[in-house]
Amino acid sequence: MPLPGNTAAFRATLWTNLEKLMNQIYSACGQVQHLQKVLSKKRDPVTHICFIEELQKESEASILQSFWESATGILQREFAFAAENSTFIRQAFEGEYPKLLRLYNDLWKRLQQYSSNIVTTQSSDVIGDHKDKGMFEQIKGSDYSPEKAFKSSIKTFENAYLSRSLSRLFDPINLVFPTGGTTPPSQDEVNGISKTISSELSVASIDHGLSIVVAKNVAKTIQLFAAKSEQLLSTDGEASQVIAPPSVGQQRNIAVVNSLYSFHQLICRLVDGLVNCPEQAVAAIQSALLDIVSLMGNAIKPLLDSVLDSIEAIILTMHSEDFKSSVAVSNTRESPENPCSLYMKELQGFVARVQAEYLAPFQCTDFVVQTVHPIACHAVELFVRHASLIRPLGDGGKMRLAGDFAQMELAVTPLCKRVSDLGKPYKLLRSFRPLLFQTPEHIASSPALGDIIPHSTALHFLFARAPLEMKSPHELAGWSVSRYSQWLDEHTSENERLALLRGTLEAYVQAVRSRQAKEFAPIYPIMLDILQKGSQHI
Repeated sequence: MPLPGNTAAFRATLWTNLEKLMNQIYSACGQVQHLQKVLSKKRDPVTHICFIEELQKESEASILQSFWESATGILQREFAFAAENSTFIRQAFEGEYPKLLRLYNDLWKRLQQYSSNIVTTQSSDVIGDHKDKGMFEQIKGSDYSPEKAFKSSIKTFENAYLSRSLSRLFDPINLVFPTGGTTPPSQDEVNGISKTISSELSVASIDHGLSIVVAKNVAKTIQLFAAKSEQLLSTDGEASQVIAPPSVGQQRNIAVVNSLYSFHQLICRLVDGLVNCPEQAVAAIQSALLDIVSLMGNAIKPLLDSVLDSIEAIILTMHSEDFKSSVAVSNTRESPENPCSLYMKELQGFVARVQAEYLAPFQCTDFVVQTVHPIACHAVELFVRHASLIRPLGDGGKMRLAGDFAQMELAVTPLCKRVSDLGKPYKLLRSFRPLLFQTPEHIASSPALGDIIPHSTALHFLFARAPLEMKSPHELAGWSVSRYSQWLDEHTSENERLALLRGTLEAYVQAVRSRQAKEFAPIYPIMLDILQKGSQHI
């Protein structure tokens, strides 16, 4: 044990002596290697038997292997004895394990210059894919690993170091998430956690194996951060309300998501900056980062679900407005630049408020845009769906509905960077609008039918032009428009939707025959043709 005040000198002497030990092992290996070469060439002058063969009659292991097994055994016993009898030595090796491992790695690299092999068991075939060729090259069929045997003497110090490393990683997280706390860590605190992770990875970078194990500890740290953050989230009804300004719970959820996003960005930059880091280590960290992204999505999901429900409820009110007028009605309360229906005005105001009050506070702009993308797409699909279900629809109603189609693009703009980014729903919105003024024959031959506009949607729209005795699918089933829209959400397959529409048309045919009418409505064969094309298109 070092004397009081002499700790630094004792520690320096300890590491100096360890370096000398590594040099002595290296020198001894060279001497044994040289001895093995001499014995392999020299023969008994009387029997002419090679000396090495005489030695191997008693043991199949080579001299070098026997020496190595003996040396590693001595190292293991002496290190264990020293650690058990000296707290200072144990703490030095545990606390500065990477330095100890570096000495071992340096010696192992120096030993690779030799060309002979340690012959183990009865096999003498060299493993062809062993990375380090040389003195301690592995042998096929052998469970003995010279390198593992060498490093086994410091395995207990590695375990202790990894335990301390995990504690160093966990401590700052437990500190910034106190029991009963309700606020996420500040940016400075997140930066501190990131620096701790960076320090642990940097120290472990001297060895690939150590880097992998420490990276797994980092992955556990990321998961702990996610678990602690999840406990702060508000999950009750307060988290999903979209009527009043953001509640206390919603504001806390926003702060948690911003904290998660900041942490995620810092760790991503940290991983990108790692040099010569094993792929397995990087993969472990990246896998844990997916938990952060998943939690961010779960945190914002209740709010977005409510937003989508509200959007659908507003769009549904279009059926309460009058679209049966045969002439365009001028509403003096509407400005010429904004000729849209009342429900569309409400929808635009609601989406703009959602963006300003609920989405703008999130710092992860790209993540939010990506997350609300499905909502914007579904909003457009819902609008087109319900527009196709409006019945009756007069010429004046068509003009107003056409204006609503143009205004719908403005309505969803706050939910995306560009409306065109919505892809197929955007094409559907643009392609359906001209159908409002086309004849049924033109609709049936439209090039957009099938690829952009589903056949079922076109058929829904043609019901609005059919006589009243040709009931729409939901009318025939006794459903409300809302119930039918829910059924369409639950049955996304075009095949299932066309099957329902086929049943509706067949019911019309039976009704015509039952009253012994002489002919079907002129629009019926056109709708039947679209139905058949749709069935073939699937």
